[in-house]
Amino acid sequence: MKVVLENLTKKFPNRNKKEHGEVTAVDNFNFEIPDGKLIGLLGPSGCGKSTTLNLICGLQKPTAGKIYFGEDDVTDLPVENRGVGLVFQNYALYPHLTVRQNIRFPLENLRGKDKMTNDEMNAKALEIAKLVQIDGLMDRKPSELSGGQQQRVAIARALVKMPRVLLLDEPLSNLDARLRLQTREEIRRIQHETGITTVFVTHDQDEAMSISDMIVVMKDGVVQQIGKPQQVYDDPVNLFVAKFLGTPPINVFRGVVRGGKLYIGDAAVLDVSGAEDREVWVGIRPEGFIPAADGALVCKLSGVEVMGRDISIVSAHADSENEVIRSIVSAENAVDITAASVHFSLKPNKVFLFDRADETRIPVSAQ
Repeated sequence: MKVVLENLTKKFPNRNKKEHGEVTAVDNFNFEIPDGKLIGLLGPSGCGKSTTLNLICGLQKPTAGKIYFGEDDVTDLPVENRGVGLVFQNYALYPHLTVRQNIRFPLENLRGKDKMTNDEMNAKALEIAKLVQIDGLMDRKPSELSGGQQQRVAIARALVKMPRVLLLDEPLSNLDARLRLQTREEIRRIQHETGITTVFVTHDQDEAMSISDMIVVMKDGVVQQIGKPQQVYDDPVNLFVAKFLGTPPINVFRGVVRGGKLYIGDAAVLDVSGAEDREVWVGIRPEGFIPAADGALVCKLSGVEVMGRDISIVSAHADSENEVIRSIVSAENAVDITAASVHFSLKPNKVFLFDRADETRIPVSAQ
């Protein structure tokens, strides 16, 4: 089921009495979510991603714009008639009910031709429990389950009616790091097996990039960029997107383009033929540094962190916006940790230039 958002806008009354007007949570959002895909809505707190999810499911009504499921206009349709499955951050399980009863609860509200017998509901609940791999826990109550198991119950409950659209609102934020990794892989597997169009809201860019077919990066209610995760990472449209995606984050320097060369401080670190002379922000991905004795970029060496197959060179530079610069290189690189400085050459495809004023990306032909 494709989902189309057309000029979607949501405004709330401004609760600050000193300021008049309204607060725009979602601003003119246009996007078509393809049938059967998993889309990640990504951005910092307050960017409008959860509000967008609430608009899609019908918990809130848009101030303007339309929402379509397939060819059906569902903008004014009540949430119970939209055929959506919801999974919340806090699981929202019924503590007095068993896993089986929690999963089958949505089926008990079916009426008319969709009404199911008790045996049919139990069979359907078991089928979905097997899908999320909790069929051995059917007689337990939520208090007897781990956080990851409770999350699977919540997902099973959302899936049991085979919704047209599955909506996940920060579903992994209450889990520990290892369990988050395991559960996000399970969400990807379940989505592949069911083929249900899924919208996944998160502020964690690792989660969004690892399981999404496409990501939507938002800031202050405005869509910044839409694309496949790797494409957005490799080709950010502005400095905000570049800084939001990536672990460790991108390293940002104050730079100048002069005479077809990019300068950081007094060092010409890259040829950028065709770029006009101007002051710029320079974004360099952590994997964009190459330790080299004749490298033009010289940084003050702070230390080296061993990460197994890679090492992280920690350094500093007077023109860096980051407090520390982290450069990820192969562990095969020999780094003299007793040296006062480290020299780097740069990988041109990992260096991005941004306008100093509006922070939009400056296309250049780096060499």
